[in-house]
Amino acid sequence: MRDERVEAKREAESLDEPAAEARELAERLGLAPYPVRYWVVDHDEMNELIAYGGFQRRYPHWRWGMNYERQSKLDRHGLGKAFEIVNNDDPSHAFLQESNSAADQKAVITHVEAHADFFANNRWFGLYADRGEDGPNAAARLERNADRITAIADRPAVDRDEVERLIDAVSALEDAIDQHSPVDAARSVDEPGVAEDVNDSGDDALAAIEDRIAELDLSEEVRRDVFDDEWLEARGEGVEPEEPRPDVLAFLRDHGKRYDPDSGKAVDREPWETTVIDALREEAYYFAGQKQTKVMNEGWATYWESVMMGGEGFAGPDEFLTYADHMSRVLGSPGLNPYKLGFELWTHVELLAARRDVIDKLLRVEGVTPENFHAQVDLDEVADALDPHPAIAGAGPATLADLADLAADGDSRVDAEAVDRALSARGDDEAGDPAPDPDIGRYPWKLLTREGLAERHYVLSRPEHRNALRNVSRETLAERARYMFDVDRYATVDEALADVDRAAGWDRMLEIRESHNDVTFIDAFLTDEFVREGNYFTYEYSRATDQHHVASVDADDVRKKLLLRFTNFGKPTVVVLDGNFRNRGELLLGHRYNGVALDEESATETLKRVFELWGRPVNIATIRVEYSDEAIRRAKRRGTEPEGEEVGVRFQYDGGEVTEHDLDPEIRERIAADEVDYDTKPDDWLA
Repeated sequence: MRDERVEAKREAESLDEPAAEARELAERLGLAPYPVRYWVVDHDEMNELIAYGGFQRRYPHWRWGMNYERQSKLDRHGLGKAFEIVNNDDPSHAFLQESNSAADQKAVITHVEAHADFFANNRWFGLYADRGEDGPNAAARLERNADRITAIADRPAVDRDEVERLIDAVSALEDAIDQHSPVDAARSVDEPGVAEDVNDSGDDALAAIEDRIAELDLSEEVRRDVFDDEWLEARGEGVEPEEPRPDVLAFLRDHGKRYDPDSGKAVDREPWETTVIDALREEAYYFAGQKQTKVMNEGWATYWESVMMGGEGFAGPDEFLTYADHMSRVLGSPGLNPYKLGFELWTHVELLAARRDVIDKLLRVEGVTPENFHAQVDLDEVADALDPHPAIAGAGPATLADLADLAADGDSRVDAEAVDRALSARGDDEAGDPAPDPDIGRYPWKLLTREGLAERHYVLSRPEHRNALRNVSRETLAERARYMFDVDRYATVDEALADVDRAAGWDRMLEIRESHNDVTFIDAFLTDEFVREGNYFTYEYSRATDQHHVASVDADDVRKKLLLRFTNFGKPTVVVLDGNFRNRGELLLGHRYNGVALDEESATETLKRVFELWGRPVNIATIRVEYSDEAIRRAKRRGTEPEGEEVGVRFQYDGGEVTEHDLDPEIRERIAADEVDYDTKPDDWLA
């Protein structure tokens, strides 16, 4: 074991240089990452970290062991090796697999630096990161939660199985939070007055009801028959929100109880139970940022990894094939691949911004209009003119003299000090000829500024995008011209191209990564052009043929399908409708039906977990689509899809069996959604 640790330490030290150089390159490209601490771990340690969600310590629970066994089997059979894992923290902690090749270690380091930039600058992560005086110190917070819950489970007066059961219930609802709002300050039994505060609203409500009954001047017999203790308890404890509440877990924390099987009634929770709920709800908010930005975040890291590893030669000549194989496997994974989709969307954003910048310049050339654009402008000459300067494109030891000439003229694309240092450090070889500076040979990007790197990697000069200007329609040109003022005109195309901003694409990407999440990102940038050129489509299950088939290649359909997949973590949207349903203190949840039915088996199992946190009967209202046998037979004969009937249904669980009931029309109207609301960027706090 000692030899293995010595080897791991040696491996970690060997990564100091590439880690430092990757950070310098990332910052030169315009990224602003959190500091990153790198750790090298073996297979077993990596599997433990994955099981714990990227952290070394979590609260005691059986599911961590289950996660570990699953990951170990995948790793053992070569089906799920993890190259790295990095958490959102300041500083970020990145754990690298010690069995990675040198090329893989470099690839994951560049990947991690981009993740750390996304963590530090995306505002959805800021919903959690901005909490408290110690900032986004998630490792410390999760460790405190682990210590607190462990201490609770170790108390002689607490049944450990009860702690596990409570964690099971809360974990089943970890996504039932208001993901678009900052998390409240979590409450703890260590704070004075907390346990008493939980029931203050219920006591006040009960007192008000008793006062109103007293005003009726009823006989004691009538009062006992009509307004018995059970009825009063239900009135006092029931809570009906004025508006549907999306944070189901917070509602259950504030107003829920615990079912006591001995008395057959709901009783107040023990203070430790509220502590556990608060801790797990806080952690749900921490992980929400990652769930909301999976496509953006992985695509962002993959994009900048490709720039650094491939475009800037961070992978040496003897490592490039290994890196290329690594990248092809990542991007080639089947199914809905967040790495591939995100990478392609970010590249599309870059392309759109760069193309718009060039079009804006060309439409200001005297005599060029949207109507004659393609005839008046020689787009082949434009493409040639947009190619990077040869000394910029080939920056390195061989172009030092040319770069020095550019620097002497004050060219902002060249790092004049780096060029001067490289010339000064260059020695002579055995033949007396100038020998290249080895540092510049390994890292030629040090000779360029961000402006120079942007030109070196300019999207419109890449072979696959050189013809992008030809695809611009007259309608798009007319739309751009409509918003132009008659200023800053150019006499020639060459003059216009001289003002092109090669960093326009990167600048737009940095701007977008600050405020968007996956839903808004896909909604805004999954364009008709992107769907068409990427050959994206939707598929559906056909009840007529009992098979899946391509349903549509229309961009709107593809976009809607993806938005449904990512809205609310891809889970059904459920809200609290009533905490005193039927005047019995029952909880009524509502499924925001948008044409996609609930998985009723999962929903009813989850309802049982909700009961654990409410202590009284719980209900969920939803809408299902029912198909008659005749409609299915007729559809199969015609080769069409059957027409179903939407039926409202309410499921109830009272601690015994789940029962099904007809849904009241008024409740059905409250949960039905004519359109899906994808506006997940509230202006009042995310401007």
